Amino acid sequence: MPSPSKNAAHYGLAWLALILATVAGLAWWWQIGRAVPLPDAPSARIACVSYAPFRRPGETPYDIHFVMTPERIDEDLRALSQRFDCVRTYSQGNGLAAVPAIAARYHMQVLMGIWLGGSPKQNEKEIELGIATANANAKTIRGIVVGNEVLLRGDLSPKRLTEYIQRVRAAVPSMIPVTYADVWENWLRYPQMASVVDFVTIHILPYWENNPVPAIDAVHHVEDVYTRMQHVFPGKQLMIGETGWPSAGRLRRSAEPSVVDEALYLRAFLRYAADVHMPYNVIEAFDQPWKRAQEGTVGGYWGIFDSDAQPKFPMLGPVTEEPHWWLGWLAGAVCALAFAVVGTWHRSWRGIRGWLALLMAGFAAGTSAAWQLRQMMFACEGWWQWLLSALCLAGGLAIATALSRRIAAHLADHHDHSEPAQWWRFGALFALVLYDILLAFDGRYMDFPMGLFLLPCVAYGVFGLLTHELRMPSAEQRFMACVGPVLAIMPVLDEAGMSKVTWLWLGLNLAIAVPVWVAWRCHAVSLQSQEA
Repeated sequence: MPSPSKNAAHYGLAWLALILATVAGLAWWWQIGRAVPLPDAPSARIACVSYAPFRRPGETPYDIHFVMTPERIDEDLRALSQRFDCVRTYSQGNGLAAVPAIAARYHMQVLMGIWLGGSPKQNEKEIELGIATANANAKTIRGIVVGNEVLLRGDLSPKRLTEYIQRVRAAVPSMIPVTYADVWENWLRYPQMASVVDFVTIHILPYWENNPVPAIDAVHHVEDVYTRMQHVFPGKQLMIGETGWPSAGRLRRSAEPSVVDEALYLRAFLRYAADVHMPYNVIEAFDQPWKRAQEGTVGGYWGIFDSDAQPKFPMLGPVTEEPHWWLGWLAGAVCALAFAVVGTWHRSWRGIRGWLALLMAGFAAGTSAAWQLRQMMFACEGWWQWLLSALCLAGGLAIATALSRRIAAHLADHHDHSEPAQWWRFGALFALVLYDILLAFDGRYMDFPMGLFLLPCVAYGVFGLLTHELRMPSAEQRFMACVGPVLAIMPVLDEAGMSKVTWLWLGLNLAIAVPVWVAWRCHAVSLQSQEA
């Protein structure tokens, strides 16, 4: 049996864990609700912005049969003309060939894109349509971008890309400059491409760099890259064809997607661009939900406007990450009350300590569940994703509720020897290890569902401090308890130890695994003593 001093230490740790979880829930929601003062942008107007109209559910450029109506494009460009002088497009398909003619109505210019890929037949259609569009709207076209990141994707060779560029150059009026756009590293790999374009268009996205740069330092990174490229291509005009910052998604090292960081980066970049008088284009006008399928949650949140065409932040004054932050506290209060009500069922303990434990556990669980619901609003697309996420969240809340009753009984000095069903922890471990595998081997675009797994992991961690398990954990649980933390170390290493989220994820794996290890060791020692 554990000694009284050991019990006292474990009880103290359990109370500390509940207090920290409660304070963390309070602090996190308060932190994202405060107004953050930021330096102002030099102007609310922006020179050029990437425009893709696929901002409503089900709209995607991958559907070659989908055609955006001229009315929708007109609606978008009429609104964008209030803030932007130019839009950049990426293709001629899906009805986007109509953009230059509509932009002319609002005295906007177009950096017109011709999309190139691995299909020669589709490339031919794009080239022919792009040439026809340029010739019909020569006064509106600021430039033509023949191919976007084709070399990065490996769809075409430099030689074949050059042939396409030269073909467009020969077929459009000489007053229209022609370029190719790619990440800045690829211009260093293929410097010969500079000789076939009228100006060099580079993409600088600090968040997506191999060594991600935090928003506070991102403009310094842009300045360093731009200066370097000027030295590599002296006498050649340079344009930043894409730069921006996401407002939601997973942390990459110390580069955090958020509304505040997007505003911080964009305002700072606009000041820098105005100082050096560089041509630039910001990515992008509207959030693009379809991009979440290929880039994870973060792919859908690069817009200055959300998918409902509402601005996400002002260009002047302070910025708030979550105006409805108080809903997190409300969820905590509601859940605390619910835990207290559930705690009255077949209650066999007395005292204020039990009620206090229930209220703190409920508040922490409520703020965590609200965090996960907020994450689901960003990440979930189809109904099946909502259904799966909701079921997992309901399961996590059920585990936390059941364990909180037993935790409250122990902290009220009532020695409740009942244990939750083994399959509860088996299910939580199985889901956690499955997600660990995905993160470890293909986690570049995956979020960390912290709000979901905080519920069972922290609950089992606190419960393990207060109880001595009566049964040996199953072999499957022992295996998963060993594998999970090992897999969870891999994201920490991938992020060079710089991502706070990966460390928290490792902590959750340990919180649910350590009680299994302890029970395993205790029962193994007991068996050995019996055999002796």
